[in-house]
Amino acid sequence: MRDKNLIRSKTLRGGIETLGEAPVVILCRPQMAENVGTAARAMLNFGIYQLRLVAPGFGWPNAKALMAASGANEVLNRMEIFPDLPSALHDIHTLYATTARGRDLMKPVLPADTVAEAAHAAIAEGHRVGFLFGAERTGLENDEIALADAILTIPVNPYFPSLNLAQAVLLVSYEWHRRRPEGSPAPAPDRTVPAAKADVHRLHEALMVELDQVDFFKTPERRRTFALTIETMLERRGFTTSEIHLFRGILKELTTARRDKETGKREAGA
Repeated sequence: MRDKNLIRSKTLRGGIETLGEAPVVILCRPQMAENVGTAARAMLNFGIYQLRLVAPGFGWPNAKALMAASGANEVLNRMEIFPDLPSALHDIHTLYATTARGRDLMKPVLPADTVAEAAHAAIAEGHRVGFLFGAERTGLENDEIALADAILTIPVNPYFPSLNLAQAVLLVSYEWHRRRPEGSPAPAPDRTVPAAKADVHRLHEALMVELDQVDFFKTPERRRTFALTIETMLERRGFTTSEIHLFRGILKELTTARRDKETGKREAGA
């Protein structure tokens, strides 16, 4: 009886306690609760159970999402909701953004199978990986894609590249599951840990503040253009945690030196 109860308990939870580390699925600005439920179902089909929503267009809890999940309730129970994308990436080291449209952000464009293999390797080293999906009607914005390390593509009919949100989540999750290695190697403790997305974003914000202080951009139009370019450059660099700390320290020293110099000039003029 105990074994039967244990099996039933695992089945009710989708066997989540038996699964190893997996990527985090991040749905950015989802508009329909049903799509979140079907996405959760697709994830659990293939062993992914960590779901995050960014600024959803509906309230939570939501009965429609629970019905559409068809039993993947444990994914929804564990789900986290964030007001913006940077906060949802607070512990993500590597991020793949899904989009069917061409972009001019100089990001690597990788097929889903290649991304799945890279995700397994990163997670085996103790890194946190995220798969980012955009809103149903509009997809991801350029400033959202700028936070990603690469663009994930799914080969579809070029004359009809129309996948709904749950279909896209299912296909990416399937590739992850299909390339699951036998056994899970322990994280390598001596590897350099990549910086979390939130750390890179905070570095970008601090840099923008200092550039504004010296009127680097000159015009609002140039600021909008360069802000995206600078963030893309920082993301492409692939900073480690220690490098981010070093960069923030350098920025702080430069800022302090500039302010001391300005203070000295004002006192001399007085």
